[in-house]
Amino acid sequence: MALKATIYKAELNIADMDRSHYADHQLTIALHPSETEERMMLRLVAFALNASDTLEFTKGISTDDEPDLWQKSLSDEIELWVDLGLPDESRIRKACGRSDRVILYTYGGRAVPLWWDKIHGKLTRFDNLALYNFPQDTSTELAALAARSMHLQITIQDGSIGISDGERHVQLDPEELPLR
Repeated sequence: MALKATIYKAELNIADMDRSHYADHQLTIALHPSETEERMMLRLVAFALNASDTLEFTKGISTDDEPDLWQKSLSDEIELWVDLGLPDESRIRKACGRSDRVILYTYGGRAVPLWWDKIHGKLTRFDNLALYNFPQDTSTELAALAARSMHLQITIQDGSIGISDGERHVQLDPEELPLR
């Protein structure tokens, strides 16, 4: 018998001063059986960093031809492709070819520099690609905020992300990985 996804409900109160986006978002997130709570919480952060009325979660980890999040136009063209992890060059190339903008958020501590050394020279040709890395220590702290029902306040200012559940606070400072 196949394992089923665990459903999480999240109410995000987002104050993004960098983009002037202030909104509440009610989200239902499926935690795939092979996914960690850390990765799921990073998906929530990726949502908050790019939040809009048309941004949505996809099947993500359970399918190869969709990102973790995307934003589509009314004519079903992909405007924004948001992925997490350390994908291979062919997946990034496919994403850049299918979408107007691609944002990749990496995480994983010591694995990131090894992946970056191997792949970054192959990515310089993509003008529609941006990469950011979440530091291992703070992404692990973020997993501690995971609950089946969450109410999170997320403040974004000058690229820094503050996340609070009312009792605990986590500060994330993703670093941009330069392509050139």
